[in-house]
Amino acid sequence: MILLLARSILAGWVTLLAIVFGVEGPLLHWTSPLFGPSWIATAHLAFDCLALAAAGWVGGRLYRSRAIPAAGLFAMSLCFWDFGDGLALNVPWLVRLIGNSLRDSRYFDSLIASGETHVLLFGCLFAGAALSRARAKPVSIVE
Repeated sequence: MILLLARSILAGWVTLLAIVFGVEGPLLHWTSPLFGPSWIATAHLAFDCLALAAAGWVGGRLYRSRAIPAAGLFAMSLCFWDFGDGLALNVPWLVRLIGNSLRDSRYFDSLIASGETHVLLFGCLFAGAALSRARAKPVSIVE
């Protein structure tokens, strides 16, 4: 069980890093003239959602009976890293932003926007894991 879980989390990391830095970065660089400066942030967020959904799907596929708990542990392992410009997910910065917004209300709007982004990204991760679960056998009415 532990080995299946570790394999699932490791595969999720490999998939995420390969997509974010191997596919998404060059793709954003090539398509940025098409999107223009006003849409590049939206395109980046959409690619991040797809990358996290793919990582959740791969990780969940390797541990199909416990895909959602495996995705939860994978999500927890993502909470400690700052991926820079490669991925919009940055939980340490979000925690600092919470502290700043408690001291100064000017940070509150940024906290809400960043919190919504993180909820969306983690939701895509769990959606990908949910899509990888084993399907239930259909019940036949006619016998």
